[in-house]
Amino acid sequence: MYKKFIIAIDGPAGSGKSTTAKKVAESLHFLYIDTGAMYRAITYLAMTGNFLEDEAKIIGLAENVKIDLKFINGKTFLSADNVDISEEIRSIDVNNNVSQVSKISGVRKALVKKQQDLAVNNSGVVIEGRDVTTVVFPKADIKIFLTAGIKERAERRLKEYEEKNVHVSLDEIKNNIQERDRIDSTRADSPLTKAEDALEIDTSSITIDEQVDIILNKVKDFFN
Repeated sequence: MYKKFIIAIDGPAGSGKSTTAKKVAESLHFLYIDTGAMYRAITYLAMTGNFLEDEAKIIGLAENVKIDLKFINGKTFLSADNVDISEEIRSIDVNNNVSQVSKISGVRKALVKKQQDLAVNNSGVVIEGRDVTTVVFPKADIKIFLTAGIKERAERRLKEYEEKNVHVSLDEIKNNIQERDRIDSTRADSPLTKAEDALEIDTSSITIDEQVDIILNKVKDFFN
């Protein structure tokens, strides 16, 4: 299906996937693909179009919308049909609804195809999400599964919101993460699960740089 060097990073919300994947991609000068941003984009567009409960419309949207991802100076920029919605897709409302949208089978099929297409013209790819080692790129050269305790994951999300001056309680974040875990791990299509050949890294008590070093060392080992 693809002849690339692909690093795929799976894991639940708040496990450190995005930050780690970005740093790995920067270190290797690889394309970085944030699959979660794509599902957030579909969620945001469905919300603004007032058809969040209409699965058929959401699937049609996922199939037909043009999504462009760019990674510039450590930040992901996403545009849908040439309109930048990078900030909008990070809202609490989108965060609260994205798992409901991402469990729709037709949405997943459409976005998996887009994710695979993004990698076509790049020799090196770092992709992160919740099914990238099992569904999107099951034959990825390196597979990583990041995990962390609920307390650490919630505190990380709280810090992200505080940096954006968004006020939300730690308990609310914990509840949201637990509900997202439940939905993501029990959905019928592409549930969140650890691939048998993925390296599991518990990020609860290690730094982002330590996570990155573990993955970069695995890349070095791959070529030795």
